[in-house]
Amino acid sequence: MEFIDYYKVLGLDKSATASDIKKAYRKLARKYHPDVNPDDKDAEVKFKQLNEAHAVLSDPEKRKKYDQYGKDWEHAEEFEKAKARQQRSYSSGSGPFTYSGSGAGAEDFSEFFESMFGGGGFGGGRQRQTRFRGQDYNADLELHLRDAFSTHKRTLTVNGKNIRITVPAGIEDGQTIKINGHGGPGVNGGPAGDLYLTFRIHNTTPFKREGANLYKEVEIPLTKAVLGGEITTDTFDGKVKLSVKPGTGNGTRVKLKGKGFPIYKKSGQFGDLFITYQVHIPEQLTPEQEKLFKELEKTGL
Repeated sequence: MEFIDYYKVLGLDKSATASDIKKAYRKLARKYHPDVNPDDKDAEVKFKQLNEAHAVLSDPEKRKKYDQYGKDWEHAEEFEKAKARQQRSYSSGSGPFTYSGSGAGAEDFSEFFESMFGGGGFGGGRQRQTRFRGQDYNADLELHLRDAFSTHKRTLTVNGKNIRITVPAGIEDGQTIKINGHGGPGVNGGPAGDLYLTFRIHNTTPFKREGANLYKEVEIPLTKAVLGGEITTDTFDGKVKLSVKPGTGNGTRVKLKGKGFPIYKKSGQFGDLFITYQVHIPEQLTPEQEKLFKELEKTGL
C-alpha cells in the first residue's frame, strides 16, 4: 500500500495540535465531500484520505505510533516486542552487537523491520521469519435512503482493486460491516487485513427514519378534519388510501403497520409508518367561504 503522509493530507506539520487537526479536517472534509463533488473521483479519493488521516492523528495513541514508525505504525507493538527480544539476545553475547534502538525513525524503520523479519540480515539468514497480519482498511460508502430500502450489489474500488459486495436492505446510517481479507497484504506471508466499511446514508425524502420505523407529516383540508373522509398519501414504496375520522385534530397520529423500513437482515419484515396529520387552515377565504363560516359561527360551532 502506498505510504500516505497524513500530516501533508491535512496541510499540517508534526507540531500541529489536536485543535489544529480537528479544524483542518472539518475545513477540507467540507471541500472534498462527495455531495459537493459528485462524480469527481479525485475528490472521492482525497475525502477518503482525509478520513483516514483524521482517524489516526486525532487518536493520541495512534498518532504517537505513526510519528515514530511512519507507514509501519500498525505493527508498532510487534516491532517493540521483537526489538526487545533482539536486544536481550545481543546483550547476552549471542549477537554481534547491542542494539539500543536510538535513532530509529519513520524513515529507516522499514529497512530494519525487513532485515529483522524478512531479509535474513541478522545471523546470516538464520533468523526465523515472523509473519504479520496486514493492515486493516477503513472506508465510507455513500448511499441515499432509497438505496438502503432494498438489498442490492455495489462495486467498490479499494487500493486499486474492485470488490463486489451485497448491501443488505435496512442498513443503518453509520453502521460498519467487516469484509474479511480485503485490507492490506500481510508481511512475510501473513494473512491480509480486513476492510471496515461504514455506511453514510443521506435522506432527501419527506420521511424521517428511526430504526425500521418511518415518520411522515400529511396535510389534510380543514373540511376533511371536521367531516372526515378519505385521502391518498405516499408510503415509501407506493400509495395508500387512508380514512380520516370526523373531528380529527391537528397532530393526530395514525400507524400503518408494516409500511416502514426493512428490518436489517430479517427478510420480509418491516417496521411501521407513522402518519401525523397537519390540518390546513386557509389563510384567504372567498366571499362565499367567509359567509359560510360566519353562518357556522352563529351556530356556536
